[in-house]
Amino acid sequence: MKVILQKDFPGLGKKGEMKEVSDGYARNFLFPRDFAVEASAGRVKDLELQEAKKSRRAAREREEAAALAGRLEEKSIFIKANAGEGGRLFGSVTTVDIARALQEKGFKLDRKKIELAEPIKTLGRHTVAVKLHPQVTVSINITVEKQT
Repeated sequence: MKVILQKDFPGLGKKGEMKEVSDGYARNFLFPRDFAVEASAGRVKDLELQEAKKSRRAAREREEAAALAGRLEEKSIFIKANAGEGGRLFGSVTTVDIARALQEKGFKLDRKKIELAEPIKTLGRHTVAVKLHPQVTVSINITVEKQT
């Protein structure tokens, strides 16, 4: 019997997948616990429409991320921080500081999208990766300057 999973089920599949299972397993276990529904023609068509809608949404999100990446590459980000002799910062520049500087330039990004291997602790130019989408990552240049 073909069923459409309504919830993720370990060992069987993820929500929205169509699987072939035995009749007894479907009737006695999956259906009563609302893990699956029978794959009728109408439900299969609904599933296909949902998948097409999901793929269009994913393509649109990827295009928006690529456009944002193009705009981000053109910008120079400057962050002022307190520093001592030799260019060592008192503290460090973190993803929160970078997100705040980007917001001042008009880019609203979540700090979790900014990937820093370790906090920036020196003055000068640094390259930081920003993961806008699972398939779109952009490198931005950040210049840390001494605050006067």
